[in-house]
Amino acid sequence: MPRAKLFLLTLTAIALVPGLNAVAESPESDATQKEAAQNSVSEVRNARSWEYGPFVNWGKGVGDRADFQFLWGGAQLGKVLTPVVHAGMFSGQFEYGANFMPLWLAFTPAAHDQTFIYQGVVYTQPIGGGTYAGLSLTPVIFRWNFRTESRRFQPWFQAAGGLIYTTHKFPPDVLVPHGVPGGTSVWNFSPQGGLGLHYFLRSKRSIDFGVNAVHISSASLGDRNPGVNASIQLQVGYTFWR
Repeated sequence: MPRAKLFLLTLTAIALVPGLNAVAESPESDATQKEAAQNSVSEVRNARSWEYGPFVNWGKGVGDRADFQFLWGGAQLGKVLTPVVHAGMFSGQFEYGANFMPLWLAFTPAAHDQTFIYQGVVYTQPIGGGTYAGLSLTPVIFRWNFRTESRRFQPWFQAAGGLIYTTHKFPPDVLVPHGVPGGTSVWNFSPQGGLGLHYFLRSKRSIDFGVNAVHISSASLGDRNPGVNASIQLQVGYTFWR
């Protein structure tokens, strides 16, 4: 009988040890898992994730185009390509991306007559204006995602270049009869640069905020190339990571 009791006690102890270990390890394991789940920034950084999602831009011209306003909307796709490059305060990862904007609107002053003097002679000519519609493709976005210890904030800096098509020649200039060469162009280029950040709401989901300085120019595809030397674009988006 004593041997039987000793045997039963031994079996009971063997059965309870894994359970006791699990209880002992559970708080640490749960804390580790919780910390990993909360650290969304390092999660997408370590996975070199894809990102995609919609965005909208509102912008305003500066300088001689201060009376221009813009409303753009579309979707962006990007892929983190490198591991973290350590360079002090500039440590981070390189990302390549592109976006497409089927919504591209420019609000300019209404068409009007403009008087100017050329070689001592006064001229009055009709100048175009109003709302211009089109679409834009930005196939080259070079983005640098700064390394951060934050669990929710991921700041970035970028440089990009795009192409814009408008249904009427943009920006507005001296009006010419339809079908007659002259004026600006329906094709424009948009070199740009800016900065922003992702704010992670939860794992693999973020709200994005950005500020871009955008130059618009036809590169003399039209007879005239007044362009929009600078505009400031504020961007808000929502990103899915995978």
